[in-house]
Amino acid sequence: MSLIFSISGIRGIVGESLTPDVIVKYSSAFAQFCNHGKVVIGQDGRVTGRIISNLVSSTFLSIGCDVVDLGIVPTPTVALAVEKLVAAGGIAITASHNPIQWNGLKFIAQTGMFLNAEENQKLWNIAEGQKFNYAAWDKIGRHITDESFMQQHIGAVLSLPYINIEQIKNRKFKIVVDCINASGGNIVPKMLRDLGCEVIELNCEVSGIFTRNPEPIPENLVELCKCVKNVKADLGIAVDPDVDRLVLITEKGEPFGEEYTITSVVKFILSKQNSKSQILHPPSAGKHPKSQNVVVNLSTTRAIDVIAKSYGTEVIRTPVGEINVAQKMKEVGAIVGGEGSGGVILPDVHFTRDAIVGIGLILQQLAEYQGTISEFKESLPKYSIVKSKFESTSGGHRKDIDRAFETIQRKYESAGIINTEDGLKIDFEDSWVHLRKSNTEPIIRIIAEAQTMDRAKQLVEQFKKHF
Repeated sequence: MSLIFSISGIRGIVGESLTPDVIVKYSSAFAQFCNHGKVVIGQDGRVTGRIISNLVSSTFLSIGCDVVDLGIVPTPTVALAVEKLVAAGGIAITASHNPIQWNGLKFIAQTGMFLNAEENQKLWNIAEGQKFNYAAWDKIGRHITDESFMQQHIGAVLSLPYINIEQIKNRKFKIVVDCINASGGNIVPKMLRDLGCEVIELNCEVSGIFTRNPEPIPENLVELCKCVKNVKADLGIAVDPDVDRLVLITEKGEPFGEEYTITSVVKFILSKQNSKSQILHPPSAGKHPKSQNVVVNLSTTRAIDVIAKSYGTEVIRTPVGEINVAQKMKEVGAIVGGEGSGGVILPDVHFTRDAIVGIGLILQQLAEYQGTISEFKESLPKYSIVKSKFESTSGGHRKDIDRAFETIQRKYESAGIINTEDGLKIDFEDSWVHLRKSNTEPIIRIIAEAQTMDRAKQLVEQFKKHF
């Protein structure tokens, strides 16, 4: 298995493609990219995280960078720390939702946002040049441990002007939490208890030993669904290992739907923006969105468009990839954005997908709604989405895949609106299909959405036949 390079950094299987020499090479390159400035690091809690963290840290120190080590924390916590500490950059040691044998490096710019395409290319060029300037013995960097940022992250969410802590506490939510024994195992239960919730912990040991496939999709959350129903909880919460994706389970023990995480948050934020009683952007926020625009990626549900239209707001879509969404949000001054995989980006905290932010907003929304989460879902636009994937090798070489995309485009160009910014998306009148090569895995993704599940499944099968 080769190393995967993408807009999300690098990922590989530890000991096969992600080896010590690779880690040192790209850490050295990033140190030079950061002009030998202060760098923040953190890890998602995988069993290989500590050894990789040690390698990354030692490399930075050897090249003359000061290192602020946050330990085991969510990726968005690392991003927040980079911004607050005015650091030159950061590295989150994580492979996100990939299986336990994987790990990787996510590179964060001094803005607290991930590197964009141009910045990534600059980093790859530095790495390939391998002209690294290591420091003399008396010029090596300092290593600083800072464990305060978990609480700072929670504080940033709970201090939002539309979070009413007492109102949430009064609901006395009973919540089952599944954090896959990774970095969410400390911060998620802590924040929920700060909000007066009764918390039942499931896989919150932060041991790095995953008890299931770490991607928080329905087939991997059977245990959580059963537990929510058995203990009569108000809802269930699942996050991926680095806590940038938030998935919910209803009180009935049924998936809320990862697409409906961002849908719910968009509805909540737009309702506050349109309420004269709320001050959405206090002077202390420091990030003043200039518009009510919503930004999501091309694979995100149409339910967003329906909600945005009801508030007279425009939806802007970007290629898949967190930085693509975040960069566009910053460019247009969007009020909220994210991705349908459970990723919420709120500029009032930072331009990073953040499940901690999502949890705070969802609980406030439910506290105000007063009903159950399943009743709340009934109030949202109804769409069914199917996400399928298969190994790209089964479709042949890259040129074969591109040729298949071209054939599909010619066949359907008169039937719908074609978008080729990221693979191929075809918008039909009552449905859409998006075909693309994954940024993070060696697979092709086919995503289809329609007003019924049968139609969405039919679309997926229809387009799979082209490969």
